Amino acid sequence: MRRLYVLVAVSFAALSLASAASARVLLVGNYHGIAGKYRTIQAAVNVAKPGDWILIGPGDYKTSSSRAPKGGSTFPAAVLITKPRLRLRGMNRNTVIVDGTKPGSSACSSKKAAQNFGPASKHGPQGLNGIMVWKANDVWVQNLTACNFLGGSGGDGVTGNEIWWNGGAGSAQIGGWGYNGSYLNATSQFFQNENTSAMYGVFTSNWDGGTWNQAYASNFNDSGFYIGACQQQCNQTVNHIWSEFSALGYSGSNSGGQLVIENSQFDQNETGFSTNSQNGDNPPPQDGACPNNGISPITHTHSCWVFMHNNVHDNNNPNVPSVGSAAAGPVGTGVSAAGARDDTFMDNTISNNNAWGVILVPYLDSGPPCTGGTPNGLGQGSCLFDEWGDALVNNVFSHNGSYGHPTNGDFDQLNFENGHPTDCYSGNTEAGGGSLSPDAATLQAEHPTCDGSAAPANTNPPFLAEVLCDSQVELSPGTPAACPTGAYPRRQFVHPHALPPARELPTMPNPCVGVPANPWCTAHKQRPRA
Repeated sequence: MRRLYVLVAVSFAALSLASAASARVLLVGNYHGIAGKYRTIQAAVNVAKPGDWILIGPGDYKTSSSRAPKGGSTFPAAVLITKPRLRLRGMNRNTVIVDGTKPGSSACSSKKAAQNFGPASKHGPQGLNGIMVWKANDVWVQNLTACNFLGGSGGDGVTGNEIWWNGGAGSAQIGGWGYNGSYLNATSQFFQNENTSAMYGVFTSNWDGGTWNQAYASNFNDSGFYIGACQQQCNQTVNHIWSEFSALGYSGSNSGGQLVIENSQFDQNETGFSTNSQNGDNPPPQDGACPNNGISPITHTHSCWVFMHNNVHDNNNPNVPSVGSAAAGPVGTGVSAAGARDDTFMDNTISNNNAWGVILVPYLDSGPPCTGGTPNGLGQGSCLFDEWGDALVNNVFSHNGSYGHPTNGDFDQLNFENGHPTDCYSGNTEAGGGSLSPDAATLQAEHPTCDGSAAPANTNPPFLAEVLCDSQVELSPGTPAACPTGAYPRRQFVHPHALPPARELPTMPNPCVGVPANPWCTAHKQRPRA
């Protein structure tokens, strides 16, 4: 058996080497005075074969056409990839721009006349996606900027996504495996209203396996980064991302199992980071428990969903694009876990969020399928996703809660149902040796371990009233929740923010690394970056 295994392994390795050796390198644009064969990215994608590389020279690649995948006609994209194992790489993160604006306009223009609102439909322009990978396994998108791909008549998340690994949105099934997204910028410099606002920056849905690393997003009316609809088989790692000026810096609906978000920064958003269960991007719930009752090598518990070593600060910005459920993210909140289960938040720095550092709350939705939720849990037609089994461990808090409403502070929690596993809090401290806020200190004293014991309902009326007020949830149509102690900040204007300077968004140190020899990357001498 051992000999057979070795023979199979050697044969597989030889096959992989042969495949790498046969990979072609297709060049788009110009680099250091050497012209590539292709003028547009899509032209290179069209002729590429699985395993090929596509290198893109610096330039502003405007959108003059779009296409939709077979079986996904509602998802038009400027660059559509349907072939597995393609490696799409820009030669400079900040000067290779995949641009949703019209030819002849400036890069990522803020002018209305410059925008491409997507293909026409009977309900109005559909909007457009930027780079979309459709059910194609192990595709890399690296070292470039995507901007100004706008939403439209298709609705939430159908268009308006800058870079999207789409495994079949709305199918409730996993349709893609493996990806690499690194050294990416995603933004929009145009805002007129929420109907056409850009929705998501870097996005995966219905996908199993992959990594984001070194990526930035800003100015989105849902979230800068999003991972959804991967059930308990996400198997993804998010590392060194930075998200600003959006309704939610990160959002993850129904994304659980092994999922790690680490070494990242969330600031200047309405809510910095959000994970939740909901009817949408089905099937729910969001559950971070290790599959097959396994043990995480990180937490050494049954929780494989881990948020660690992140900096979540100054998320007090109501003046951002915001729509739908994302708009209900409570302003001034660092981390929101709504209907989330078995998640671990450890070793983070959470500061200067003026409402709460962390909130653990139920998520109330409506109607079927309500998988994992309680039908009619809070009234006829409702679907209640309560939260449980979440752990806050060894986080450092500082200067949270300065709005000064009751319960504002470092962290707080509520749950409606009896009998679910308790949350737990241990090792959380206030920077400088101060005391945690009162509700946080009480929770940490009363629930130090996630031992699986059943917790009673904790409706926490003062906290519930403040969260409902801050979120402006409509308890009856057209009537936002009352604010018993005064209002929270509300949006006055939206002004899209420019990308940070290039020195703060480092490009790939050597974009020729790993690429077969080609006129831009010779076998003997790697050219310096642009």
